[in-house]
Amino acid sequence: MVERKLSKGEKHHRFVWHDRKAWWQQEQAILAYLILQGSLGGTDYLKQAREAASFYNAFFLDHDDGAVYFNTLANGMPYLLGNERLKGSHSMSAYHSTELCFLSEVYTNLLITKKPMTLYFKPKANGFNDLRVAPDLLPPGSVELTEVTIDDQPYANFDRKEMIVHLPERNGDLRVKVLITPVGGGN
Repeated sequence: MVERKLSKGEKHHRFVWHDRKAWWQQEQAILAYLILQGSLGGTDYLKQAREAASFYNAFFLDHDDGAVYFNTLANGMPYLLGNERLKGSHSMSAYHSTELCFLSEVYTNLLITKKPMTLYFKPKANGFNDLRVAPDLLPPGSVELTEVTIDDQPYANFDRKEMIVHLPERNGDLRVKVLITPVGGGN
């Protein structure tokens, strides 16, 4: 984080507090640029997403001992002081790492490269009657639910636009497989 305005005589924006980058903020930046690229097009957002992902992969991933560093300095060196040296703590879990893997795949396939995705679900027997299968809040009209199978059988009771599968009456768990396709591309 840097000061927004240069002070008199300054040529560079000063750091507000420090030059550390948190893993979850870097992850959110990558996803934001992918959303912008998929929604607005052009090439600048994809370039920024790739640069942010390159920094994340080069400096946040611990290639020797595994997992993700909590913070790195702007130059890429891991910040390993106090609680921030720990890879599992009260404020760090797999959530953001898992989110980055899943949503970067969703945004890249469905919004940028226009490739369909297959998703799998296993709703419980006494659970809900409608299964919303949208992988995230994507721009309206950008994707639709094009195919559903339940327990390996084709199934037709679903809403393409709302991306909801109306589940049949059941005594046991179901295996639901869906195909989500970009509008104007893919399958």
